[in-house]
Amino acid sequence: MIRLEQTHRFETQLAVGFAYITEIANWPAYWPRLVRVEPGSRWAAPGDRAAIVIRLLGREVELALTLSQLEPNRLVTYTSVQRGLPDARHERHFTTAGDGFDYRLVVEYEPRQGLRGPFDRLIVRRAVAGAMRRTVENLERELPDA
Repeated sequence: MIRLEQTHRFETQLAVGFAYITEIANWPAYWPRLVRVEPGSRWAAPGDRAAIVIRLLGREVELALTLSQLEPNRLVTYTSVQRGLPDARHERHFTTAGDGFDYRLVVEYEPRQGLRGPFDRLIVRRAVAGAMRRTVENLERELPDA
């Protein structure tokens, strides 16, 4: 199992940051390489599903997201399934930190068997780490100060 984590402190009030990050209408502003959120996508309660299209390696790829947990101002977990990549489990942790909050992103996935395994261990790992870094950079620009 590969587990990638990144934590960043934002100088935005926790409730404001949580509301912004979990609002599906805001995803295009901070989600790296997001082309669109498909109509009919929902993201408010466990079991909700969202379909997004991202640009990956020069082509558009649809990701099917399923919300597992949504604990306001604390935790969001979901799974993603996409053709050509391993399925992944995602966690987003929110913790009060002074006047702001710490935001911890976690992505876990099992590398596939056979020839795809090295691709998943090297290329997918690097792509996920880069997407996490760019997400934080974009949020730093988008979130209001405390």
